[in-house]
Amino acid sequence: MCAKFILDKREEIRSQDFTHNFNDEGDDLLTSHMKLDATKYELLNPNDEKFLRDTMLAFILAGRDTTASALTWFFWLLSENPQVVANIRQEININLPRVTTGGDGGPERPSYDVSIEFLNKLVYLHGSLYEAMRLYPPVPFERLSPVKQDKLPSGHEVDPSMKILIFVYALGRMKAIWGDDALKFKPDTTRNLWVSMTGGLVEVPSSKFFSFNAGPRACLGKKLAMTQMKTVVVEILQNYDIQVVEDQKIEPAPGPILRMKHGLRVTLSKRCSS
Repeated sequence: MCAKFILDKREEIRSQDFTHNFNDEGDDLLTSHMKLDATKYELLNPNDEKFLRDTMLAFILAGRDTTASALTWFFWLLSENPQVVANIRQEININLPRVTTGGDGGPERPSYDVSIEFLNKLVYLHGSLYEAMRLYPPVPFERLSPVKQDKLPSGHEVDPSMKILIFVYALGRMKAIWGDDALKFKPDTTRNLWVSMTGGLVEVPSSKFFSFNAGPRACLGKKLAMTQMKTVVVEILQNYDIQVVEDQKIEPAPGPILRMKHGLRVTLSKRCSS
């Protein structure tokens, strides 16, 4: 499928006689990569079909499906924990500046200036997303192989012929690591896990919270992913009430991405402006 998209996009670029300008407004990511000047970007080869295919696949798996998975489980957890929703909305109202929109004779309505500066102030929301990904990591396991003979911190000897599986889903639920209430969704300060008693963000080591991997393999798009998810949550919670449809079966589907097996059916109700 990726090969066909690449072929079609290459033909589109040729037919429109696009120039090698990386910053053309409106270019999608695939077009931008194809229009790179290989003499200026020696590490990238826009004519390499394998490079383009791998780049597309990486964006689809790492940048789209993982975010969708995290948000799906997050909104389901919110439906089970209404007090968390109230806390997030309170934090939004305190930290995000309101602006009035309207025009063309229509009624004025409150909106929010959702910028990076103000999203960074949403510590409770940040911790809530982390807590959801602890219980339901978008990538439930990691599969690694050493490049040479090595010894793990546990003392186990490993070599390049071995495959090492790290079960992130199980790691996030271990009582020995997270406490006796490890199976509960509790982003508040009573656990002092993500948010400190003074209201600051607690930096949990990546070797413990493994949802974004750790070490040299740590996710390069971590900050972008958190910004995207916080933006989506702010926009939805400030404009809609979410009601999860009753009597649906909620369970994970086995696979490299932790999707809900049957999806998540919800009803959205427009919130009244205040």
